[in-house]
Amino acid sequence: MKRVEISERPDWREKANEYGFDFHTMYDQPYWCEDAYYQFSSAQIEELEDTSVELHERCLDVVEKVIHSDKLLTKFSIPQHCWSFLRASWHPRQPCLYSRLDLAYDGKNPAKLLENNADTPTSLYETAFFQWMWLEDQIKAGHLPVNADQYNSLQDKLIERFIELKEKAGFHSLHLTCCQDSAEDRATVKYLEDCAQEAGLSTNFLFINEIGIEEKGQFIDLDDRVICNFFKLYPWEFMFRDEFSTNLGNAGARWLEPAWKSIISNKALLPLLWEMFPGHLNLLPAYFADDDHPPMDSYVIKPLFSREGANIQIIKNGQQVLQVDGPYGKEGMIVQQFHSSPKFGENYTLIGSWLVNDKPCGIGLREDRSLITQDLSRFYPHIILD
Repeated sequence: MKRVEISERPDWREKANEYGFDFHTMYDQPYWCEDAYYQFSSAQIEELEDTSVELHERCLDVVEKVIHSDKLLTKFSIPQHCWSFLRASWHPRQPCLYSRLDLAYDGKNPAKLLENNADTPTSLYETAFFQWMWLEDQIKAGHLPVNADQYNSLQDKLIERFIELKEKAGFHSLHLTCCQDSAEDRATVKYLEDCAQEAGLSTNFLFINEIGIEEKGQFIDLDDRVICNFFKLYPWEFMFRDEFSTNLGNAGARWLEPAWKSIISNKALLPLLWEMFPGHLNLLPAYFADDDHPPMDSYVIKPLFSREGANIQIIKNGQQVLQVDGPYGKEGMIVQQFHSSPKFGENYTLIGSWLVNDKPCGIGLREDRSLITQDLSRFYPHIILD
């Protein structure tokens, strides 16, 4: 695994704007960067793929355990009035779309799971589309070898999954939603809408605050059409606490992602994984903060529902070395053994391993001078070259 400097494409900003990549720069800071790329061998990619399969299967084992335990559902801070709705999403198992495992991997030692973004993962468009365009352009320009490849079938797999959902699960139409105040979320949903349309689904978009409820308790759009199939880039932990959460079980809507994903997108997943599979090569010791657990000199404190690094603290040798402010923490905390992402120059690098329909199909890389990856951490493309 190497970090290699390369010349930027002279017209990449124009291309980004042309293709709707409006958030390549945020708050006057670069988000998309292509002055360098990360290089992997085929063997390293195979290891990441095998690791992703293994970790995802173990996460599903956690769902099976938690779903049958009132104690654990409480531990995961899931409101009791949503338990039956949640359980109904697992038996029979409602179909899912995609997820992203965040891994610390240096190309030499086993990858370690830092968390699972199984409900509302972003950085999708830049992983699936824009870094592939970068690869093709750089090969064409002679800046990369003609045999350079990329671990990235994400777009094809998304379209294939939407076709499968249409033909086997009856998802002929799809409403999509997100919050109104995030350009990145809106672009992610627009990209998924394009993939769904490519697969032959009819689609409608509305913001989350525009969803209505009709007199029978079904969700409706702005044209009073009943919503049957819904993709939401909006966290289940928010939905479970919204006023309309009491309608979830009776509305008749099918959700992407399904409600059972709320278990493996929760940081409480990490202590359960360690309890069920202690010593696993791809896991770090983790515990509920309020439970008795072995002492650790260096560890990370994470809220159950933290996003974009919010409210995370890093303790090294008993001293706090980093803390990010945010709105989370009242729901409970976990502690996870500190394990640094690999450092290249002044930057720490995190790998996001993507899965579609439970199968790994690509990676995206983020880097930051901070040990905590946040929303403005830079995205870099990658290649495979042996």
